[in-house]
Amino acid sequence: MLRTEEMLLNVGPQHPSTHGVFRLVLKIDGEIIKEAKPVIGYLHRGTEKLAENLQYTQIIPYTDRMDYLAAMTNNYILVHAVETMMDLEIPERAEYLRVITMELGRIASHLVWWGTYLLDIGATSPFLYAFREREMIINMLNEISGGRLTFNYMRVGGVKWDAPEGWIDKVREFVPYMREQLKGYHQLVTGNEIFMNRVKGVGKYTKEDALNYSLSGANLRCTGVKWDLRKDEPYSIYDRFDFEVAVQDGGDAWARYHVRMQEIEESLKILEQAVEQFPSEGDILAKVPKIIKAPKGEGFVRIESPRGEIGCYIASDGKKEPYRLKFRRPSFYNLQILPKLLEGENIANLIAILGAIDIVLGEVDG
Repeated sequence: MLRTEEMLLNVGPQHPSTHGVFRLVLKIDGEIIKEAKPVIGYLHRGTEKLAENLQYTQIIPYTDRMDYLAAMTNNYILVHAVETMMDLEIPERAEYLRVITMELGRIASHLVWWGTYLLDIGATSPFLYAFREREMIINMLNEISGGRLTFNYMRVGGVKWDAPEGWIDKVREFVPYMREQLKGYHQLVTGNEIFMNRVKGVGKYTKEDALNYSLSGANLRCTGVKWDLRKDEPYSIYDRFDFEVAVQDGGDAWARYHVRMQEIEESLKILEQAVEQFPSEGDILAKVPKIIKAPKGEGFVRIESPRGEIGCYIASDGKKEPYRLKFRRPSFYNLQILPKLLEGENIANLIAILGAIDIVLGEVDG
């Protein structure tokens, strides 16, 4: 008989493979994981508490730093919550700029996931291709906002700057280019037998598990649940666009891969329609007071970020700062299922399972 004994193994909190400053304490018996305990908080910034002493416009840069791969979406959830409480009407041109920048950000976020996930499990080339295309998006977002990672572009009532001359044309030209590159991605990776054998059946869970753990985004839709807030509870001007909800029913890492790849295709559809419908003129900011004060009361809104459902709750006592602010961060909720997925798994599958969840630690730790 081969005699083994349990041992504790620390994974992280170094950055490589754990996708952020994340520690995982494993109890292993040989190569089998008996128990996994996530340890978070290394990146904790106290955003929600800091917000209580900041004016609403001053809070926007703090949202960038939560999910720094989808800063435009995080910008939007805060201003959307304030606007809903103030019952503001947003100029049409500003709404189109918001949707275009958010969908560009969604594609860029999924490209980072695609490249780093393949790098995690041993493929180098996809990472280089993903960052080549992402660089084009970052350059466009840099041109309109002045930032490359954290944008601080949204404002209560609209956006900070209008699109520069020729910018919409650059977005229009990017759509067919990106579609062509996606074909190459599928040829390189999706049909690769080594990749398929590596992720099929790995990290599998049921629809009931997904709902019980409050999963959202690709982590929910990979189990066959067709739920996307852009479709099911439309916000901004998403009801003007014709696109499909990306959904699979395998519930494993392979299904989550396909959902995100499909979501890139659907974002390209939205961008294509948005640039064609883009108003030739108009305001980019509603008439709002210089000092913004949300009316007394409570407000909660939720939208679809690249990682799932992000929500913002504001309790206001009528002052220029919120009395209380709380974010529902999808990475934090999606991470909850990790201990269940790892129990009884071979340690060789650990990173393939963690990477498929697609977390951003700035959002986990808030």
